[in-house]
Amino acid sequence: MTGDHTRNTAPMRASPRCGARTRDGDACRAPAAHGKARCRMHGGALRTGAPRGNQNARTHGAFTQDGIAERQAIQALLDETRKLLVEMKSS
Repeated sequence: MTGDHTRNTAPMRASPRCGARTRDGDACRAPAAHGKARCRMHGGALRTGAPRGNQNARTHGAFTQDGIAERQAIQALLDETRKLLVEMKSS
């Protein structure tokens, strides 16, 4: 059964490739998913990623202006406390 069946691989070879980089820095050679720039292994599969309008993305508030100001105030208080301890220790 060899030789009587020719394989038509031209469309597969001509398809767009994934734009991701592998761990060794080379380009991924897998074909991109239909309508996507990445292959199925690099995020081109259906329903990958966060849902649209994700309301749970930033609920912790660590990077809000209030959160940053609070951490800066705590750090300033700790710095003052350390200086006071050093002064008390040297006296």
